[in-house]
Amino acid sequence: MPLFEENVSLRPYNTFGLDVQARYFARFASVESLRELLAQPEVQAGPLLILGGGSNLLLTQNFGGVVLKNELMGLEISGEDADTHTALLRAGAGESWHGLVAYALDEDLSGVENLSLIPGTVGAAPLQNIGAYGAELQDTFERLEALEISTGELRVFGKEACGFGYRESVFKGALKNQFVVTAVVLRLHRAAAARPTNSSYGAIRETLAELGIESEPTARHVSEAVVHIRRSKLPDPAEVGNAGSFFKNPEVSQAKFDELKGRYPGLPGYPVPGGVKVPAGWLIEQAGFKGLRRGAGAGTHGVHERQALVLVNHGGATGQELRALAEEIIRAVGTQFGIELHPEVNIL
Repeated sequence: MPLFEENVSLRPYNTFGLDVQARYFARFASVESLRELLAQPEVQAGPLLILGGGSNLLLTQNFGGVVLKNELMGLEISGEDADTHTALLRAGAGESWHGLVAYALDEDLSGVENLSLIPGTVGAAPLQNIGAYGAELQDTFERLEALEISTGELRVFGKEACGFGYRESVFKGALKNQFVVTAVVLRLHRAAAARPTNSSYGAIRETLAELGIESEPTARHVSEAVVHIRRSKLPDPAEVGNAGSFFKNPEVSQAKFDELKGRYPGLPGYPVPGGVKVPAGWLIEQAGFKGLRRGAGAGTHGVHERQALVLVNHGGATGQELRALAEEIIRAVGTQFGIELHPEVNIL
């Protein structure tokens, strides 16, 4: 039986629902099978794409090389520290991220509840240091295990070695396309140890109040609030193709922010080291793109009507059309505000 399927549609494997083909396709559910696949001539001859949940990916054309689907599973408590009331949670890279969050809550562990319902797999999470609602992966990250593509050797990367930044890591920079993440280990707190939850983010506080939870929310309460917020603002990829937030929130100098605030009094901003972070969705909405539909009939693609940060495929769109729209948005925001937006989504 051949190791690879040929000319496989990637439509089921990307949340934009784009119908592009992979020349070769295979799945791996163990490190041994990954090593075997990487040793094949088909991999050696052409480009390689490691695919998780396909939730942070814009495919603009057929892929002429090999696509390997990461299906390394497993969730376990691999260690406990009674002195710090923490536990180590080890997860296979092919597990769904939200599945990890649900497992942590069931095990009475806190620390990842603010990251509830983020789409994608565990293995993709450290690549861009996922974050939402006042939390980032690096806050609980202990280490990851990754296989070096060129040698087949497993290596362990601690937090410092990962070079985490805002939606960044060394795996998107100096080590891009050199490793396959196989497992991630997080250090989480025992929720029963009276560690306060991270519920200071404005939208979380408001939602908890709406849900009737106004004092000492638990990790599960915070998770429920985040799920409620995300479902109210973001489209379900099962219903309309999207990759969540398409752009990073830009950071500007205090002087630049003050200048823009004088022209646009409603401009929101959040202090960060060295400047101010500005919501990209607000900029895009002010530039007139929120709810935009393009294409034949009712529109094949556009910008979500409730969240301007999300580009959507209403059906039949191509990756080239979505990329062209993203580039148009970047130009418009740059012209109006003098701010350059950068995609959070990987464009292939």
